[in-house]
Amino acid sequence: MYISPSIVAGGDLAPEQMSIINRRNVLLGAGVATLSMAGAGWYFWPGEGLLNPCLASPPRELVEHDIVRAAWSDIDPERYWDCHVHLIGVGDSKSNVWINPRMQSLLHPTEFARRLFFLNAGCAHEAPGRVDETYVERMQALLGALPATKLMLLAFDYTYAENGERDIERSAFHTPNQYAAELASTFSRHFEWMASIHPYRRDCVEALEWAVQRGARAIKWLPAAMGIDPASPLCDRFFAAAARLRIPILSHAGEERAVHGVDTPALGNPLRLRRALDHGVRVVVAHCASMGEDRDIDRGPDGPVVKSFVLFERLMDDPRYAGRVFGDVSAITQINRVGPALHRVLQRTDWHPRLLNGSDYPLPGVMPLFSVDGLIDRGLLGKRAGQILKSIRPYNPLLFDFVLKRHLRSGGRGFSASVFHTRDFFVPSGVAAPA
Repeated sequence: MYISPSIVAGGDLAPEQMSIINRRNVLLGAGVATLSMAGAGWYFWPGEGLLNPCLASPPRELVEHDIVRAAWSDIDPERYWDCHVHLIGVGDSKSNVWINPRMQSLLHPTEFARRLFFLNAGCAHEAPGRVDETYVERMQALLGALPATKLMLLAFDYTYAENGERDIERSAFHTPNQYAAELASTFSRHFEWMASIHPYRRDCVEALEWAVQRGARAIKWLPAAMGIDPASPLCDRFFAAAARLRIPILSHAGEERAVHGVDTPALGNPLRLRRALDHGVRVVVAHCASMGEDRDIDRGPDGPVVKSFVLFERLMDDPRYAGRVFGDVSAITQINRVGPALHRVLQRTDWHPRLLNGSDYPLPGVMPLFSVDGLIDRGLLGKRAGQILKSIRPYNPLLFDFVLKRHLRSGGRGFSASVFHTRDFFVPSGVAAPA
């Protein structure tokens, strides 16, 4: 399957840029085809291209454009930590990253294609033997256009069974806590980190204490893929330790399409996070549960199936959880999420002090997952801002994500500056962050 460079880039490119993209067609064309044929459940909008052209630093006129300057107008960059950044790789360094062999086999076309898309999005797909290092270097390069901003790198644990045994077969991938911690320590100007610890592990409390001692700012869970039931008593000792250590949990809720492991959608029900909240743990609901449907278990085990976002909204409006339940707005501008939920979080300015911005990087570099024109058509974005955003994205998906969210409007309301001052949430009052 050959993909025209003009389609990929969404516009005119210099000859040397077209040459780069032509080379990538060989590697990624099969991935596009297999993902489409596999019925992966992703929605694609090719108007801005199929592949990330991975261009170098954006021209000065883009970085200093008044649309970009306006996005920074009331933001303190030192308080802006992108709270949702995936640390991925293939394990070709000392990282000890592990990926399930299914992701490298055409016998599993959906997972094979996802791997290719993610590596292309992170501009690490043309670095044989240096994929891990190239992925990290690209993140650091992108930060050049976001002064003082830090990225919060997410580790990812194996799946564990209820008996505490590791379940390799049903694990999607593994990004070790040690790797994320070392990157954050070595490149402290650029990175913070979140640990990932499965609560069924026999050593989960010890692992949590180790992570906190080494600067972990939060814990990352993806229940539906990792086989975690947040409502299970098996989590109680972990919740008790998290409350004692004052470390929050960032947990995905709603439908999950990017990572496949155990694949138990019901575990992503936002209401299943009540158990953590009742233990006094601060919980950040990833993506504000903005996609999918879940059963309303507040009305019994056979309660009606409703939008996952409705259940998130219920948690946010429950006075018992004021100061405990939060939402991150990562991925909420993807075409498969744009809709009533995005309008709602923009208009609910009373929520904004409890919303945290994250990019879900490298997903903003998966070109077909976003449609600037679609946001314009829905009245969420102005045409002039949209044109600048489409010019920025092939160079810097992180800057694209930030400027896009700063210019979104619904009913005249946009995200408050507090949504981007995420450092304030992750650094406890009176405790200084490392330099």
